[in-house]
Amino acid sequence: MSDFCVIIPVYNHPDTIGPTVADIRHLGVPVVLVDDGSAAVCADVLRALAEADPQVHLERLPENCGKGAAVKVGLLRAEKLGFQHALQIDADGQHNTADIPRLMDLARQYPEAVISGMPDYDDSVPLLRFYCRYLTHILVWINTLSLEIQDSMCGFRAYPVAPICQLLRAESLGDRMDFDTEVLVKWFWQGGRIVQTKTRVSYPLDGISHFRGFEDNWLLTKLHIRLLFGMLWRLPRLIGRRDSVKGLSL
Repeated sequence: MSDFCVIIPVYNHPDTIGPTVADIRHLGVPVVLVDDGSAAVCADVLRALAEADPQVHLERLPENCGKGAAVKVGLLRAEKLGFQHALQIDADGQHNTADIPRLMDLARQYPEAVISGMPDYDDSVPLLRFYCRYLTHILVWINTLSLEIQDSMCGFRAYPVAPICQLLRAESLGDRMDFDTEVLVKWFWQGGRIVQTKTRVSYPLDGISHFRGFEDNWLLTKLHIRLLFGMLWRLPRLIGRRDSVKGLSL
């Protein structure tokens, strides 16, 4: 059994998930697919991928519950399967699978840390999305009293499975697009280390985005309000250990 697996939350990406899984399996890394209530066409593709390869594990949610919910299911499945680290990657092909070995090397070097990507965008990134991310960056810096989380929104990262599953059981974490930011902030709050590294991110012209405009922006707004209040009652502890928790960017 490998120490690592890759978790892929999937919601209606029938055209990109096959090549993404093939790239990962070419690296020799097992895959945990989480079908987040996809339509029949995509569900059939996922079932075929799992049936063709014993190192491709499939979990299926009966209805669409959100990216965060799917990642949480994948992490708990990874724990049950005995993996020490789980990488999270999107199903739409925007993340660079060639960077997986680098994240794995960093996870071996810093086994108790979350290894999180920092996007290095190419020209395909929508400019509005690029600039709006900085508002979340600023709010995260406020809610952690730190500049150590330089990007909290990249869904390409590696988790130490046992401690992150402890966090899942101890904390309420978002089920949708709020998950990626919330899990990093709450990991930081409990004293966890975060190592960040640049990774190329592209937006394919034929890519399918499930970002829901007003709904997800409102979801993120509510998240940052909750985090602000969470930071305020943790304020003495955060101030007291500002120098004890060190992030690292590579």
